[in-house]
Amino acid sequence: MPAFLCLELMRNDLIAKTAIERRLAEIIMPLVEEMGFDLVRIGLMGGKQTTLQIMADKPDGGIKVDDCAAISNAVSAVLDVEDPILDSYTLEVSSPGIDRPLTRLKDFYMFEGYEAKLETAQPINGRRRFKGKLASVDNDEVLINIEVAGETATIGLKFDWLSDARLVMTDDMLKEVMRQCNAASVINKADFDEIETEMSKEEKNWWQLPLQTNWSYCKPPRR
Repeated sequence: MPAFLCLELMRNDLIAKTAIERRLAEIIMPLVEEMGFDLVRIGLMGGKQTTLQIMADKPDGGIKVDDCAAISNAVSAVLDVEDPILDSYTLEVSSPGIDRPLTRLKDFYMFEGYEAKLETAQPINGRRRFKGKLASVDNDEVLINIEVAGETATIGLKFDWLSDARLVMTDDMLKEVMRQCNAASVINKADFDEIETEMSKEEKNWWQLPLQTNWSYCKPPRR
């Protein structure tokens, strides 16, 4: 895999969209990376109870619920000192799941050949949404194969242009995950503290599978 150097903390808003989320990412990212994990995305959700959602993974994938718990404990200690959130909040640390968001340039290289949906902050030749199979990375451009007038064309989108990107759940993807499950043997879910499955418009966390799982570790409200 090519080396993807982090010249800036975040070149777009794929990891953190709002000012407070970016501030939180600046605090949390060095800690998460020091623990040997990647920060995939961070979100501060309002409502009856504010929730700080942290999505993390191992560099090569395969994060487990115990890893999420360790990240949660470490982040809690740091946030107690930094105190960037004024209101009480619940801290939730989870894995990216199968139809994961793509937030780092290396994600587009790692998932070459998989179907994805990309969205740009500004229209590119009159369109902002692109769907097709990822075709790797060329310097700072994400390559994707899309259908144009009934034919497949490869286009390049600057990584900095992207405002949203995620894998698309497909039959081929599920078959591959199931093949890996059969090869690795299914784990005993009773060995884990909490396995949470959610089906919502914001996050569709499909089956709990051993290789590309969606583990979630949630702490009680703080303050």
